[in-house]
Amino acid sequence: MNQKVALVLSGGGARGIAHIGVIEEMEKQGYEITSIAGTSMGSVVGGVYALKKMEVFKNWIYTLDKKRVFSLVDFTVSKQGMVRGDKVFKKMKELIPDSNIEDLSIPYVANAVDIISKKEVVFTEGSIYDAIRASISIPTVFTPVKSDHRLLVDGGVINNIPIEYVKRTPGDILIAVNVNADIPSVVPAIQEEISQEKQSLYKRKTQEFYKHLRKITPSHHDEDLGYFNLISRTIELMTWRIDELSLEKYRPDLLIEISRESSSIWDFYKAEELVELGRSAAIEVLKSYQGQLS
Repeated sequence: MNQKVALVLSGGGARGIAHIGVIEEMEKQGYEITSIAGTSMGSVVGGVYALKKMEVFKNWIYTLDKKRVFSLVDFTVSKQGMVRGDKVFKKMKELIPDSNIEDLSIPYVANAVDIISKKEVVFTEGSIYDAIRASISIPTVFTPVKSDHRLLVDGGVINNIPIEYVKRTPGDILIAVNVNADIPSVVPAIQEEISQEKQSLYKRKTQEFYKHLRKITPSHHDEDLGYFNLISRTIELMTWRIDELSLEKYRPDLLIEISRESSSIWDFYKAEELVELGRSAAIEVLKSYQGQLS
């Protein structure tokens, strides 16, 4: 099949890694992605795809735990966020050079929000890394991006599935991928021993992360819901409701859904599992679509 696709990728933290599996399956089945738009982690995966560096990015994501993922977290005492994000972007640029959006092989869009003007900012030109850095700036977690009298934060704050901004071409179909869906979580079959090994290592690294976190955000031992978990759950609830409203207003031709229960927004150690989850979800939706055509 040589069906053209305008693809929209939602934000969702680590769950956005599932976008990789979706894209790989679409290409395997012969779909041609002719334009792409994304928010937050969707802007990351969409960006590396538009840069034609998906395989490089996937291989790096798969080894993050082995390369001390938390060494890439540059904590700061800023009142506007806990993480600067400079280290991880420096590392990404070593693997994947920056490029201007207007020079990419396919149209690409990322969005952010200017909390000063209270307006959405849509990136269609300039440095793709600048666009991504603004789009992933989760409030209170990543420091916002200061630019031209603007203070930019995660696009998912008001528009987590930017369907209205993806470029359409004659004969294409609109496919949206929502990694915050309120559906049961299905765990794909992967090698259990590998998954357990990564989870054990991740837990050790998480302990190191929380040691740093406690220095910045004092907590009480009797708290049932810590500061970081409170942020996570609040963001997940917010984006879930925003996604529902967006999909009611802008209905894609095909919707590929990943359960919001499949992982937390920080579970990057589940990269291989999440890629396979995205692949499985894509297979089911594309199979149904092709059945309707026949």
